[in-house]
Amino acid sequence: MSNKYEAVIGLEVHAQLLTKSKIFCGDSTEFGLPPNTNISAVSLGHPGVLPVLNKQVVEYTLKMGLATHSKIRPVSMFARKHYFYPDLPKGYQISQFDEPICYDGWIEIENDPVRGDGSDTKRIGITRIHLEEDAGKSIHDLDIDTLVDLNRAGVPLIEIVSEPDLRNAQDSVAYLTQIRQILLYLGICDGNMEEGSMRCDANISIRPVGQEKFGTRAEVKNMNSFRNVEKAIEYEIARQIEVVESGGKVVQETRGWDAASQTTKSQRGKEAAHDYRYFPEPDLPPIRVSQEWLDRTKSAMPELALERKRRFVKEFGLPGYDASILTQEQALAQFFEDACSHLAEKTKERFKLVSNWIMTEVMRVMGDKKLTIQELNLAPQHVAELVDLFASDTISSKIAKDIFPDVLAGTAPKRVVEEKGLAQVSDTSLIVEIVERILSSNPDEVERYRGGKTNLMGFFVGQALKETKGKANPKVVTQILQERLEA
Repeated sequence: MSNKYEAVIGLEVHAQLLTKSKIFCGDSTEFGLPPNTNISAVSLGHPGVLPVLNKQVVEYTLKMGLATHSKIRPVSMFARKHYFYPDLPKGYQISQFDEPICYDGWIEIENDPVRGDGSDTKRIGITRIHLEEDAGKSIHDLDIDTLVDLNRAGVPLIEIVSEPDLRNAQDSVAYLTQIRQILLYLGICDGNMEEGSMRCDANISIRPVGQEKFGTRAEVKNMNSFRNVEKAIEYEIARQIEVVESGGKVVQETRGWDAASQTTKSQRGKEAAHDYRYFPEPDLPPIRVSQEWLDRTKSAMPELALERKRRFVKEFGLPGYDASILTQEQALAQFFEDACSHLAEKTKERFKLVSNWIMTEVMRVMGDKKLTIQELNLAPQHVAELVDLFASDTISSKIAKDIFPDVLAGTAPKRVVEEKGLAQVSDTSLIVEIVERILSSNPDEVERYRGGKTNLMGFFVGQALKETKGKANPKVVTQILQERLEA
């Protein structure tokens, strides 16, 4: 981006809530069913039907409001938002306008979300979080016509609108990642951008550096991945700068991201609030949130990802990188904590070994088999037992890896070691005998080592481990070799 200009970015995130039924009727919200099967007279917008609010939708929205430090309105209203799309049967959407349920909040994003320890953050404001119903889905088939699937019509949404506090694509992705993590930790949305259960629109403008007044913004839609969000914002910033520097003016419009050409393309002029002809929804009473309801919801709130990351760094002594990886998913973070609770010695060194084991062996298997930590069905106490065995020199790290398939199959590590006779040999007299035999069999290597080729130590240790089939304690072997070679 040119040093002359500054980008001003605000994001609108739509999240489908994980309720079993729709926001205003009992239709199923299950994804992937045949088109137009999750429907009823209400979601089809038939005359004379009345909406009834799903209480769990409000409960989930309160959780998101509390998680984003938002103020909660004791009384909020629904409104009708009029626009005519083929996948909106009623001709209007039930949403919220000037009295959203949550407003004036904020979240923190890290300046270095991968390696930071959670202390270096910036605050991004949340303008509002409001409730609304989703529209259906238009499917454009060139051989037939535009087809409409109304399974999604009436699925509950929250729209999370940020303040225009973001200044670049990277911070925008960090904000979006944090919003998704909050939704997942709360268990109110699956965060799947590819399936459309989490969608993001970006309002982007530019202004000369130092100017307070905002420029004319364009809204960019159709971004179905974090990568596409980043690319679309970067492209749109560059496009607007080019327009301004060539003497043109940025126009307020809605643009779509075309992933194939890696460009944004104009779709329509951007509507203003008066274009939607909002008015209060006459068929729904106000939402009333009592203090008792709010307190009950607050008491059930989980520890969120950024808080947990900070605690992992402080309590377990983990590097920021480890804590970041382990807290990406709530279940993985819990698995780490459960494993640490079963350690024989609860030291920061062993906590780090548990972290290493999860991030290498466990996550490798999860990736290879495309399983979650729950689906892997690995007992956290078995990981702790494995770490204790090689931390106490009972087995080598190589043997720990060798027996991991048995552990994944459900056998306790101690039992595998006992049944296969894999306990590490630390008998000094036996190792001395093996070392002396190796040195006498390799006089040339001994002479080269003593002549300065100290990297041959690896060769000697390898020979000792080979002779004992990996069971000799490498630390004891190395110590005895050094004593003999430097005598």
